[in-house]
Amino acid sequence: MSAPERIPPRSLTPPAPSELLALGELTVRGQVREASNAVLYCTVEYDGHSAPCVYKPVAGERPLWDFPDGTLAQREVAAYEISEATGWGLVPPTVLRDGPYGQGMCQLWIEVEVAPDGADGDGSADGDGDGEGSGETGGAELLALVEGDEPGPGWKAIGYAEVDEGRTALLVHADDVRLRRLAVLDAVINNGDRKGGHLLPAAGGRLYAIDHGVTFNADDKLRTLLWGWAGEPLPDDVLEVLRRLADQLADGGPLGARLAELITGAEIEALRARVATLLRTGKHPEPSGQWPAIPWPPV
Repeated sequence: MSAPERIPPRSLTPPAPSELLALGELTVRGQVREASNAVLYCTVEYDGHSAPCVYKPVAGERPLWDFPDGTLAQREVAAYEISEATGWGLVPPTVLRDGPYGQGMCQLWIEVEVAPDGADGDGSADGDGDGEGSGETGGAELLALVEGDEPGPGWKAIGYAEVDEGRTALLVHADDVRLRRLAVLDAVINNGDRKGGHLLPAAGGRLYAIDHGVTFNADDKLRTLLWGWAGEPLPDDVLEVLRRLADQLADGGPLGARLAELITGAEIEALRARVATLLRTGKHPEPSGQWPAIPWPPV
């Protein structure tokens, strides 16, 4: 009688998320239909551990007039690399890998924390931030529409939005340290499409941001909802992060070498120039006035 087949034991130590995403077996479970490019909901399994993830194959990317074809997945990974270099952890773990439909971006799926009944995520703006971007709002308390011309304590004005025929309201975002860091990250990576739906409040007070395909263009493309700090001085801790980032982006550094695998040399030079400008001015950028500063639709 032959010995029974031995089943490898499940590893007690889970792999790092990036290792799981890069080495695990991808299984497609469904498709996110409302996305403009192919976005597949998957599970990834490796060494007895699994996790939900998003897989965006390059083959499913819609061509854009101002970005080279077939480069959006690499830009998503580059955004993750920059987020990690800042230490802010605002972009979920993201890798470039082969999958069922060819090479693409694979990103850890983030479960959104739903605001409890009665929380300020319903369009009211009664936040309790301190007005200096050092507070953290919970759950869905990140965007709101308010009546009148002032955002109220704990909120920053974005602009006016039409809510009904002939009626407008003030669109505001929370004066939240996590959003402020994200506004800086977007300025660094030159994000051309920061919408409200890309903000994912997660358990434990974490905030993640997704959809970074239209980034790192050598031309100024910044379009975002997070203009509330435009023209204001950057906090000292943010300036220190930008100094470290500038050092990591220097020629010969590992971050620059990694980015060279993902974006062009001209785009890396433009990235360095944006960081240098933020350090020189010491301020959040302001809209250029040359094109719409807020993406459409905004959410």
